[in-house]
Amino acid sequence: MSHSKTVKSALISVFHKDGLEPIVKKLNEQGVTIYSTGGTETFIKNLGIDVVPVEDVTSYPSILGGRVKTLHPKVFGGILNRQDHDGDVKEMEQYEIPQLDIVIVDLYPFEKTVASGASEQEIIEKIDIGGISLIRAAAKNFKDVLCVSSMNDYEDLLEVISKNNGEVSLEDRKRFAAKAFNVSSHYDTAIFNYFNQNEEEVVYKQSITEGKQLRYGENPHQKGYFFGDFDAIFDQLHGKELSYNNLLDVDAAVNLMGEFKNDNPTFAILKHNNACGLAQRATVLEAYKDALAGDPVSAFGGVLISNTAIDLATAEEIHQLFCEVVIAPSYHEDALELLKGKKNRIILIEKEVEQPSTTVRTCLNGVLVQDKNLKTDTQENLKEVTDAKPTSDQIEDLLFASKISKHTKSNTIVLVKGKQLCASGTGQTSRVDALRQSIEKAQSFKFDLNGAVMASDAFFPFPDCVEIADKAGITSVIQPGGSIKDQLSIDYCNKNNISMVMTGTRHFKH
Repeated sequence: MSHSKTVKSALISVFHKDGLEPIVKKLNEQGVTIYSTGGTETFIKNLGIDVVPVEDVTSYPSILGGRVKTLHPKVFGGILNRQDHDGDVKEMEQYEIPQLDIVIVDLYPFEKTVASGASEQEIIEKIDIGGISLIRAAAKNFKDVLCVSSMNDYEDLLEVISKNNGEVSLEDRKRFAAKAFNVSSHYDTAIFNYFNQNEEEVVYKQSITEGKQLRYGENPHQKGYFFGDFDAIFDQLHGKELSYNNLLDVDAAVNLMGEFKNDNPTFAILKHNNACGLAQRATVLEAYKDALAGDPVSAFGGVLISNTAIDLATAEEIHQLFCEVVIAPSYHEDALELLKGKKNRIILIEKEVEQPSTTVRTCLNGVLVQDKNLKTDTQENLKEVTDAKPTSDQIEDLLFASKISKHTKSNTIVLVKGKQLCASGTGQTSRVDALRQSIEKAQSFKFDLNGAVMASDAFFPFPDCVEIADKAGITSVIQPGGSIKDQLSIDYCNKNNISMVMTGTRHFKH
């Protein structure tokens, strides 16, 4: 058998007709016999092009409300026969089965129907049976058949059949087969996940067809890819393409700012997935200035995010800083024009979209999947465990600090005063080290920690942290509690007039 084949026949049965017309006309021009069904058949006839109804081949009409049209040996025999197999060739002649050289099929829009909020019955009817079977059969027999499984490939198909007057190479047929199995596996994954919403089957199945190769991964010698629909979450208004590390920082920034979504103007600056500055103020300008004051050194090359529109006055301050990314729900027109003054600065508008409720990461030879940490500590969660009680202002600062702590790498300690991040100790192997790091950093930027509050992402196994915090001027503490030695920390606080609240919720972030 020759590796290249001249197309003489085609089966076309598609849901989407966009882009189909030039293909049909090209096939007709090349003398290809076209077989079709239902709406596609009508579409081809309306182009003034001859088409053979599949019913004429099978001697069966479309039945069961269109559920069964192509499921017949004369259709699948025409696709699955091996043209270099004598037995297959004889049976094709015996049963008068037409050879099918191209199969052009797409699938009912199952995912769009689910997303539309349609009824269960409407969703079930969008589970394609004939189409998926045709795709699998044609892709399996790529040695003899060209399978086109998506309207996204129509342009590619037109180029393939045009370049050599309908002669298609084995390489192209195998390439289209790979695309077809990508389509079929994605479709089956979407259907399974719909039926498994209650997670009766503990199975991890994920399929993302929107993928992009990045400049490189975490480092230049590593390849990097992003699989997802970035444009569904952001409008990029300016700047270079986002890198692997940019995307990680943007993800961290969005998750952190989600804690302050409906609050007063809040601004955060992140570096290496952790907040190095964060403040909440009456205006976005004040919030930015005080966020930057938290660590103006680390802010260099960072990711900036606001929970409210960025105005010109704030943009003028931001423009003085070298930063990789700026994120906001909107920008004043003059502010945007100023921020665009740096060629590579990435400017994003975050859209109102629902974020995934699970997190996924690779681990060993598999993946770890968990529910996203959607628990945010509130005043109702606080258990006052010391003689001294936090004031209303301290409670606001404690909850503010807790939100930051939740989004900072463990072990972490977060120091806050007046709804401003003074410093944090991030990713340390001991909580004492995290605390000392945060105190030293706050003092290096001239923060007065007298009256500040402290948040910890996990309990204190010993009273050493509250003692160190006390000596630095910290007067109130929020922590989850749960250590068998909780009372030791409580006792120290009681002796030194420090208020402590426990939340009962640990916020590790590894």
